[in-house]
Amino acid sequence: MSASATARVGHVHLRVSNLDRAIAFYEGILGFRVTMRYGHGAAFLAAGDYHHHIGLNTWESLGATPPPAGHTGLYHSAFLYPDRAALAKVLARVDAAGITLDGAADHGVSEAVYLRDPDENGVELYVDKPMDAWPRDTDGNLQMVNDRLDVAAIRALYDGPDAA
Repeated sequence: MSASATARVGHVHLRVSNLDRAIAFYEGILGFRVTMRYGHGAAFLAAGDYHHHIGLNTWESLGATPPPAGHTGLYHSAFLYPDRAALAKVLARVDAAGITLDGAADHGVSEAVYLRDPDENGVELYVDKPMDAWPRDTDGNLQMVNDRLDVAAIRALYDGPDAA
């Protein structure tokens, strides 16, 4: 049995240690909009007019530390931007905030940069390549790669007010 072709991930909900700090990251740097605050312990953020793509809460994690390395849990959440210019714009805000990238990769199907949110959750910011350019083997199966991404070339696409 497989998921319907119309099924998709609706949102990610994260436990955070400091709600205002997490909102400052997801809203102020990544560009999501707060659609609702739920008391003092939770907030919901979205891109566009959707009810929420990101949930943040401190219900069981107020003031907590990140989970130790080597344990199960979230590897990263990934946020798809519409094009390289939009990725360049958010990357300029990441740079201006002094956030260091953990890495970057050209996956053949997408171009991605990796970083951490204030609670050390992994975050991927990426743009898809056109589907007809995705690498495939002779049977038509995807052949994703982990090649070097020219991050400087993406940064060069944006020279607006958010640029560092």
